[in-house]
Amino acid sequence: MAERDLQARIAAALTGVVNPRVGTDVISAGMVTDIAVDAERNVRLTFALGGDDPASLVRESRLAVQAVEGVASVRIDVRPAAPAPTTPKSVAPPAPRELPNLGRVIAISSGKGGVGKSTVATNLAAALAARGRRVGLMDGDIYGPNIPRMFGVIGEEPAVVGRRIQPLEAHGVRLMSLGSLIERDVATIWRGPIITKIIQQFLGDVEWGQLDYLLVDLPPGTGDAQLSLVQTVHVAAGIIVTTPQDVAVGDALRGAKMFEKVGVPVIGIVENMSYFACPHCGERTAIFASGGGRRLAGELGVPLLAEIPLEARVQELCESGTPVVLAEPDSEAGTAFARLAAEVERQVAEQSVRLPIVAG
Repeated sequence: MAERDLQARIAAALTGVVNPRVGTDVISAGMVTDIAVDAERNVRLTFALGGDDPASLVRESRLAVQAVEGVASVRIDVRPAAPAPTTPKSVAPPAPRELPNLGRVIAISSGKGGVGKSTVATNLAAALAARGRRVGLMDGDIYGPNIPRMFGVIGEEPAVVGRRIQPLEAHGVRLMSLGSLIERDVATIWRGPIITKIIQQFLGDVEWGQLDYLLVDLPPGTGDAQLSLVQTVHVAAGIIVTTPQDVAVGDALRGAKMFEKVGVPVIGIVENMSYFACPHCGERTAIFASGGGRRLAGELGVPLLAEIPLEARVQELCESGTPVVLAEPDSEAGTAFARLAAEVERQVAEQSVRLPIVAG
């Protein structure tokens, strides 16, 4: 059968992908299972990734399969490898590490998708860099990694030097995203242990250098990425992004309460798409209701850091890879993001002053 011959050649190609942790190929290590080939020669396989295995093995395996003659497409379903049997015991959650080279880690979160969280993270990072700060931006949105597009580095791959991943850089910001490690059309299923491993690798295995700020663009909600981040590294502050509608504000409130439960101080709220300013007369119109961000800030007892206007150019520039705060700094959105960067620096500095001093 042609399908069986293709399966055999795929398996042979995968023997060239070696897991450095165990020193053997992914087939011999039992990491690849269920290689299926349909009549159109579309390939689907299951990849078992352990907690200590490099996430890049998935991409390497995909490239190896794509290179096999006759393969039309590849789909990889990633699942966590079965843990080695251990004696049951009570284990406390890991304490977050102090990584001084990362500077102050700031998590940017939202309760729901579609509120422009990545747009805010992109422009805040670019604005801080424009102020002379050493800034890293880690794309923790595993399910929708948009940061490479917003910084114009789509298709660029980070180099690996001495087993350390070198971040990409654009507009003075160092960048790391899953979107730079896998192709856009990769069909993968990311589950809890895999997400945890990716977050840990991005924090510990990337050569960030010395930073003043590491911004982390988190996925919407309060799931595995958020918990993995706060369990892996000390997070200095959280920023909640919302839009003015009550439904968005309600979801954002849950995100803020999650930070509260894990001991991350929320330094403020950003209301995105706050209003539309007429380009001719300057009159402001509340397209998506009004005041939601201010009400949320009041309920939480934190500042409203910024009200970002709804401007078509903001998204157009994000799509082209240039943040509006750099491309059009004098626009209403550009000045709003610049003010946001200044306010974030002030709030983070005040938060550090409020921390208790422990005698050694």
